[in-house]
Amino acid sequence: MSYRILQQAAETRRSVYTLNKQLPLSVAETAQIVGHAVKHTPSAFNSQSTRVVVLFGAEHEKLWQFAENALRAIVPADRFEPTAQKLAMFKAAAGTVLFFEDQNIVKGLQEQFPAYAENFPVWAEHADAMHQYAVWTTLSAAGIGANLQHYNPLIDQDVAREWDIPASWTLRAQLVFGGVQAPVAEKAYEPLEGRFKVFGS
Repeated sequence: MSYRILQQAAETRRSVYTLNKQLPLSVAETAQIVGHAVKHTPSAFNSQSTRVVVLFGAEHEKLWQFAENALRAIVPADRFEPTAQKLAMFKAAAGTVLFFEDQNIVKGLQEQFPAYAENFPVWAEHADAMHQYAVWTTLSAAGIGANLQHYNPLIDQDVAREWDIPASWTLRAQLVFGGVQAPVAEKAYEPLEGRFKVFGS
């Protein structure tokens, strides 16, 4: 496989907010993309501490209703309309991928390798981020738009109760995905100078 295929996938991955429920792939194919990333994304010490839940259809809409309920409790009613519009955009999508880190795995590694104990929580976050990127980029390559959200910990209790999430799983991010309803604007890039260095070439 040409490395340029991977580069092209990276270039086309964007935050797409105007989504619909018409996926270009079947639910099974979409779920397989996520499962493939869960299996093949690396993690420090091969910990495999990332846990992932995929919600489609009514289950996905339920998640964003939980978010709305939680936010209505803390955002003044007279200022809630922009929040309501944003949540409606998420709910209009086809699904959401929930990313978690299993703290039992992290704690077990801390006990097994005490010299690195303070690093394992950081490395777990690295692994979770790589899973998010792998799923997001592959969905994009398949023609599925997505955007990454972080409504944890506001929705943590509702999520855990509704989908029987183990207490050791800590919610880290929510990737909303769906059919692309409208194209995204051009992305601006800072110059590589100052952000990228090469030595010894």
